[in-house]
Amino acid sequence: MAADVLGAAAYWLAEHPAIVGFRWSPTNLWFSTWAFLLGFLASYVALCLALDALLGAALRRRRPLPLGPVPAAHALLMAAVSATIFAGTLLSAAAEIRDTRWSWRGRSRTTPFRWLLCFPPGTRSSGRVFFWSYAYYLSRYLHAARGVFAVLRRRRGAAARVFAHAAAVAMAFLWLEFSQSFQVLAILASTLAHAVAFGFRFWVGAGLPAARAARGAPVALACQLGLLGCNLACHVGVVWMHFGGVAGGCSGIGAWVFNTLLNAALLWVFLHCYGKRGVCDDDGTGKKEQ
Repeated sequence: MAADVLGAAAYWLAEHPAIVGFRWSPTNLWFSTWAFLLGFLASYVALCLALDALLGAALRRRRPLPLGPVPAAHALLMAAVSATIFAGTLLSAAAEIRDTRWSWRGRSRTTPFRWLLCFPPGTRSSGRVFFWSYAYYLSRYLHAARGVFAVLRRRRGAAARVFAHAAAVAMAFLWLEFSQSFQVLAILASTLAHAVAFGFRFWVGAGLPAARAARGAPVALACQLGLLGCNLACHVGVVWMHFGGVAGGCSGIGAWVFNTLLNAALLWVFLHCYGKRGVCDDDGTGKKEQ
């Protein structure tokens, strides 16, 4: 029974023809053009900043607008989507390593871990792992709703949160457009952290048993710290492999440089958000603002 379930999961998450035959294309996929990306980013940031200014003028006190069960429902959806992408990416990476290990024999000292950190030059955005990279990219648009929630709930630091979500969408697009190295590990770390953090947010937001006692637990902060640590280790690994560890360097290194700058900006947002506890907590699970 368990073997049948695992077999079915492996097929639907890693062996389905639509997954195996996936190819990133600006003409055949939703949200896959530079024009759409830039248009969305400009509209999203402008809308959120305008809404924040409008609410600031209409509501002199920082009174949050009631959103009811919407944030909790969104957290549940994000937790489910993140868990699915994590499982799909993990199974797909294992399948790609299994199917292509034979071709590594001509490349000296290549190992699965090196492949996860450093795609060979000329890698195209096609196949299993890039299908889930595309799914992750689409999920960033869903995730960006948290920035709108932060604005509507009048959270301090909402603008920083909006820019962080916009940067996350841009980074996910670059991963696909330039077949950027290390994205598999980044997606695994990010989706695992989000599955845990959003699952916790749903638990607290829905008022499930023991939610009151767990309300102040720094789960989101712990996930953010773990994710930042993983990203830092991956960046160091990519630098080492590109400049000396792998002949020919790594795929998408130009996009990786831009990605590094965006990650530095996200680190600043993180430090800005948690310089005062809970200042960027769009769920209200942290310490109340003074």
